[in-house]
Amino acid sequence: MALNWGIISAGKISHDFVTALGTLTDYHRVVAVAARDLCRAKEFAKLHDIEKYYETYEALANDPTVEVVYIGCLNPQHFPVAMMMLENGKHVLCEKPLCINEREVRKLVALAQERKLFLMEAIKSRFYPSYQYLRQQIESGSLGEIQQVNVTMGSLIAHVERMAKNELGGGVVLDLGVYTIQLCQWIFQKYPQSIQAEGTLNSDGVDLTMKATLIYSDTAFATIETSAMEALNNQAVIKGSKGQMILYNIASPIQLVDVDSETKNWPLPQAKHQFNFRNNFGLTYEAEEVRRCIRSGRLQSTTMSLDESLTIVRIQDEIRKQIGVMYKADE
Repeated sequence: MALNWGIISAGKISHDFVTALGTLTDYHRVVAVAARDLCRAKEFAKLHDIEKYYETYEALANDPTVEVVYIGCLNPQHFPVAMMMLENGKHVLCEKPLCINEREVRKLVALAQERKLFLMEAIKSRFYPSYQYLRQQIESGSLGEIQQVNVTMGSLIAHVERMAKNELGGGVVLDLGVYTIQLCQWIFQKYPQSIQAEGTLNSDGVDLTMKATLIYSDTAFATIETSAMEALNNQAVIKGSKGQMILYNIASPIQLVDVDSETKNWPLPQAKHQFNFRNNFGLTYEAEEVRRCIRSGRLQSTTMSLDESLTIVRIQDEIRKQIGVMYKADE
């Protein structure tokens, strides 16, 4: 039986998610979309052949045909919208970052558990075959003891409003930084012993660059770098005592260099519409995980667990504290 989705926001990432779902019509069906602008919701619905469209998120929350909601709105709205959906009995897949800070995440997790509803942060990367392969290689010992991870992710997006404005939850830590942090956690599987971070802020008090070192033990550490002011190579180098691997395009990776120096590829097919972001056909992997969990009665994913979201947001909070980024939600 197909899973019935409601979509919050008619923006670029929501377009990509629904475009990906459109290739899985036997298992997923989008029944409604909501946006603050009714015209945008109507256009989105027409493009994607969605029957119902709403101009308020409340209306979608009250739609009895919606089983699970994908939240693709701006960062500060994640917490209140996700709370609303859970309070109305909807399962939730929320775009990263799950919330602005740890306090919000804890409240959201508590409500999901109280209502016995599925909740997951939409960190799509972990569901790509390349990430699964990387994990297998680490666990099999092919890399030996992991000693160092170097991750970079940067793009010329400092001018983009959602990135540049404090009131919109801007900054690279909550945007690009999530991908770098979660990758380190995917590899080391434990909270860092210490974190050292630095960054540069714009006039609105949000971070446009960030560099951090995460120390996991006396012999293992990670360095991460993100920037909205320059294009970086968007890759990770994972070094172990027996060799190294390189993961390309870490947000949506379909290629890596294995321990034996051979390149492995997982090509993606085409969809009905063009994607806004590279390799986003892979959002199908994330969507299928949501369906499997909900249909089997599981309230969270083992690949992207709620404890893992709490760990990631704790690291984000600490980095923001060190470089001086505060939002209204932190007050």
